[in-house]
Amino acid sequence: MFNYYVAVDWAIANMAIARMTEKSDDIKVIDVPSSIKEMQIYLKNLKGTICLTFEETSTSQWLYTELKEYVDKLVVCDPYRNKLLSEGPKNDKIDAKKLVMLLRAGLLKEVFHSSDKFIELRKIVSGYEDTIKAGVRLKNQRSSMFRSVNKDHKKETELIIDADKFVLGGVDMQIKYYEAEKLRYKNEFARLKKAHPEIKRLCDIPGIADISAVKLVARIVDANRFPNRNSFLSYCGLIKLEKMSGGKSYGKKTPRFCRPLKAVFKTAALAAIDGDNECGDYCKYLIETKKYSDRNARHALSRRIATITYGVMKGNIKYDALKRRNNIERNKMDTSKT
Repeated sequence: MFNYYVAVDWAIANMAIARMTEKSDDIKVIDVPSSIKEMQIYLKNLKGTICLTFEETSTSQWLYTELKEYVDKLVVCDPYRNKLLSEGPKNDKIDAKKLVMLLRAGLLKEVFHSSDKFIELRKIVSGYEDTIKAGVRLKNQRSSMFRSVNKDHKKETELIIDADKFVLGGVDMQIKYYEAEKLRYKNEFARLKKAHPEIKRLCDIPGIADISAVKLVARIVDANRFPNRNSFLSYCGLIKLEKMSGGKSYGKKTPRFCRPLKAVFKTAALAAIDGDNECGDYCKYLIETKKYSDRNARHALSRRIATITYGVMKGNIKYDALKRRNNIERNKMDTSKT
């Protein structure tokens, strides 16, 4: 329990602040112009333990960094879960009032934030992903221009119509810039790998290269925030959750998950299958001995690579390929005996 529970509905122009105490149900709400200094003074003047919350937005990491030293606990909450805020009339003061009620009742879903150095890597990864999306769009646009006149964009370099030539020239110029920008990011990822042993350790895992390793560290930051392996796999979208009621199963549902992490592990599984590594051996073992379908074997391999990643990051240890290969051989021998 805390002496004060405080909720902030932050906007560029104004901030609505709602406050409750541990003993009283009265809610005090103010709406004032936004000022991080005034917010810090407001918190500093409260005598006792403070629990603060605000919703996950584009400014939440900045607010977290600026305010975490002024409170005993800071909860950045998931707005997707706060259905109460959509009921009835809506303005900033009402939202802050409802948010502080949910905070004191312990009904908020916390979103992970940290002042760890790796949280800044998310900005680089986000910039890289935006660059890749823009490059893919440009290349698709170029391809469609050639297909529209029944030409192969891989073999042809020019178009006949003047308007097409004009547009194609701009697209080719942007693609050239995109390739240079992509190379700049790859060089930065190589530098980050040398600078951070955590990234270098992940690169030893089959199927995970420099870019994937940086993405993993940027998204996960601290593996200890997941209580166990299953929580981590659920966050990565690699397992489904069973729906039970009255002792009866109603199937399984896919939890909300981090799509970039799922993409990394799925891609890593595809890259590791044909390689001379323990992950490739494991996939063959599932197909040949356990009679898994190719699809199920790939999915199982994705979970295995994710589990290895979780162990390496949580324990700050190197990946031991020989030990894992021996484990697979031991499993094969146990299967043949039975």
